[in-house]
Amino acid sequence: MAPRHFIDIWKLQAEDLRGILDQARQMKVARTGWPRGKRDTDAPLSDQSLAMLFEKNSTRTRFSFDMAMRQLGGQTLIASASEMQLGRGESVEDTSRVLSRYVDAVMIRANRHEDIEAFAGVASVPVINGLSDRSHPCQIMADLLTLEEQGLTLKGARLAWVGDGNNVCASFMHAADRFGFSLAVGTPVDYRPAQRDLDIAAHQGGQVELFDTAMSAVEGADVVIADTFVSMGDADADRRLSDLGPFCVTEQLMDRAQPGAVFLHCLPAHRGEEVTAEVIDGPQSLVFEEAENRLHAQKAILRWCLNR
Repeated sequence: MAPRHFIDIWKLQAEDLRGILDQARQMKVARTGWPRGKRDTDAPLSDQSLAMLFEKNSTRTRFSFDMAMRQLGGQTLIASASEMQLGRGESVEDTSRVLSRYVDAVMIRANRHEDIEAFAGVASVPVINGLSDRSHPCQIMADLLTLEEQGLTLKGARLAWVGDGNNVCASFMHAADRFGFSLAVGTPVDYRPAQRDLDIAAHQGGQVELFDTAMSAVEGADVVIADTFVSMGDADADRRLSDLGPFCVTEQLMDRAQPGAVFLHCLPAHRGEEVTAEVIDGPQSLVFEEAENRLHAQKAILRWCLNR
C-alpha cells in the first residue's frame, strides 16, 4: 500500500481534510485541563517514530510536531540538513530510502518544494510538508481549525489575504475549494501568487479573486490574514518593505472588513511592517490561538498519515 503523504492540500480529498479537522478538534477538547506533557489516553502512536528534517529555522513547526508525537505516545528524531550527509551532497532520494528503513514517518521543512516531492517519490513511509517555498499546508489546517473554533462556518465564508502572495497564500488558495470558502488576495502586481497556484485553484473551482489594493481585498471579509513581508532567504528586504508597505494591516483596514472580523498571522510577526501592534495585540487577533492549534492539527495529520 502506498504511504499517505501530506504535501499539498489540493492533492487531498475534501473528506480526508474534513476528517483531519474534526479529529483535531476532538483531541484538543479531550485534553482540556491536562498537563501538556501527558500522553493522550489512547496513545495511538505509542509504537511510532517521526524524523524531522530542517533546512530552515523553526519555532512553531519544531515544537508543535515534537509535542504532537509526545502526546500521541510516539518518538521524534530531529536533525538539520547541515548535520546530515544531505549537507555534503548526498541525494534527497538516497536519504529518503535510508530513513524509510529507520522511522515510521518523516516531516521536512525544506528550501525547495521539489526536494520534498523527490523525497516522497521514493519513500516507503508517509512524508509531511512542514513548509516549503511553494506551500505550507500544516499551517492552513491549524488556521482553519482556529476559525471553526471561533464559530465561523467555512463554507461560504470570505477570507482576505493581504501582502505577499507567498507559500502560505498558495495553501489558502489550495484549500478554498476543499472547504468552500472564497479567498480575496490583495497584493501589489509584482507580488501576486504564482500562476501555477492560480491555475490549480481555477481547475478545482476554488473562488479566488485578485485585488491590487488592501482596501478592496478586505471589503466584507470575515477573516483578514497577513504574513511577514520579508521571508527567510529574501535578499531584497528594503524593496519589499517599500513595495508592500501600503498593505500593512491597520485598525482602519480591519474596519473595512465585516463587523467582528478576525485577524490571523502565522508568525513570526514584525509589528509596524505587515501589521500594527494595535491589530495583532488587539481583540480581533487570534494569532496565539492559531499558533497553539499547530499542535492539535498536526496530531490529526500524523494520525491520518499513519492510519491511526
